[in-house]
Amino acid sequence: MSIVTKTGDNGETSLMYGRRLSKADPRVDAYGSIDELTAALGLARSSSPDKLISDEILAAQKDLIVVMGELATAPSDRERYVKDGFQLTTSAMVDRVTAVILDLEKDKSLYPKGWVIPGATAFSAALDFARATCRRAERHIAALSTTEKDFNPEILRYVNRLSDLCWILARRAEKHSRTSG
Repeated sequence: MSIVTKTGDNGETSLMYGRRLSKADPRVDAYGSIDELTAALGLARSSSPDKLISDEILAAQKDLIVVMGELATAPSDRERYVKDGFQLTTSAMVDRVTAVILDLEKDKSLYPKGWVIPGATAFSAALDFARATCRRAERHIAALSTTEKDFNPEILRYVNRLSDLCWILARRAEKHSRTSG
């Protein structure tokens, strides 16, 4: 089977279970922005010298597969999606990320005085890029959530929390580059 299907040549794409939508649809925007975020996190993870950060990024990427799958499923197919064994975004996912942030925040030196200007290191800049990509995804998801009656609020909470995690991980990366360099 080829990656070239030609089914998107006219500006449409398929959701889970084959429903067709315009590539300009807010749902496609939402899950497409999560795909971008997953790739941005992969770029950061590929250059990580810090195992804790690498592990947290990989955990987030796995969570984002759950988020993206849920967003790529029409509300009318959600019951089938769950019945087929796919997960939905949960408060436990949000709580896990929150706990990591709270643990990292015990190191008060991670909070600089004043605004952060990304680029202290290539690695921290990659994390800040992922954070900004996450915020864009959050905006697309927020727009979708206003149009959908039974939208899962945990999706928006998760993405909001993940952007916070990217910020604190970038500060940790900067700190470790100062202390090891």
